[in-house]
Amino acid sequence: MKLSSRPLIIISILLGIATDGYHCKVVQFIFGDSLSDVGNNRYLTRSLANANLPWYGIDFGNGMPNGRFTNGRTVADIIGDKMGLPRPPAFLDPSLSEDVILENGVNYASGGGGILNETGGYFIQRFSLYKQIDLFRGTQDLIKSKIGNEAAEKFFQEARYVVALGSNDFINNYLTGVYSDSWKYNDATFIDYLMETLEDQLKMLHGMGARQLMVFGLGPMGCIPLQRVLSTSGGCQEKTNKLAVSFNAAASKLLDKMSSALANASYTFGDNYDVVNDVITNPSKFGFENSDSPCCSFGRIRPALTCVPASTLCNDRSKYVFWDEYHPSDAANELVANELIKKLGFLQVDPTNSPSPAPASEPSPDPEG
Repeated sequence: MKLSSRPLIIISILLGIATDGYHCKVVQFIFGDSLSDVGNNRYLTRSLANANLPWYGIDFGNGMPNGRFTNGRTVADIIGDKMGLPRPPAFLDPSLSEDVILENGVNYASGGGGILNETGGYFIQRFSLYKQIDLFRGTQDLIKSKIGNEAAEKFFQEARYVVALGSNDFINNYLTGVYSDSWKYNDATFIDYLMETLEDQLKMLHGMGARQLMVFGLGPMGCIPLQRVLSTSGGCQEKTNKLAVSFNAAASKLLDKMSSALANASYTFGDNYDVVNDVITNPSKFGFENSDSPCCSFGRIRPALTCVPASTLCNDRSKYVFWDEYHPSDAANELVANELIKKLGFLQVDPTNSPSPAPASEPSPDPEG
């Protein structure tokens, strides 16, 4: 059946329960931005934020673009694989049905999306976090119709939620000077605004059954290639990095408060800032050779903003921290995922579930030579 796009930091919901007539299976529901998008923006035909062209996806499956904004896997892909979870399809995938949802979950993540509705407006089409939650509500209605209210309530209340979102609210909103948020707020009051909004969104999810929830923090946004090339020195933009640190501190405090205040809520915060900063500062320590420019680019023409067939690829994609001007490479995503698994104590949720097939085990060199 075809699902409508009516009522949807990454947020990833990890579920595992048995309902009458259904196999007890652990699945994921993912909410986020381009760091977690697996194809929703491919179906948003007017969106300017998409990964529909080569060389996106070159190290994943058949090597063709699949909607991921990287050469291989996302952090959510890798964490899910290590936990033995199936990879959920994009919400807008035409093949999505109630049975697919019960078997594989859903990914609502959308490139350009943010905590705030206004974030990423110049991309024309994208799902904000509020929209993603609305779509999740629609998914709940479908599952209730399929298996009944009682089973569905148990299904969603026994879920584990992981939230990873927020970088677009700075890079594609507050820091641009294009949106009213840029002059309506200062650094401190803008983060307050984000936390108030995020708190409302997490309360909505709690009201929809979310009890075990994890929020992932922001990395050093000021060190992505786009921010470097826009700086006068070519170095990291420290103001942007300080905003990420402040966001992480505020979000961690918010999660502690909500975990104490909401009934049966276990809300935790996963901060990966330090490890990503260490990778960028000391790339050779982690087996990388480049941490300041994108693997896929137009050479000296910067910023390229996106990767297209005319782009030039680096010789060894496994040695680059960044795939394009915004997004990490598969190799960097794997390192971050492994650190989060270790830091947060993730365990394989269901040993009976076999991990989804991995993409190419090692990214191959530039196909153009």
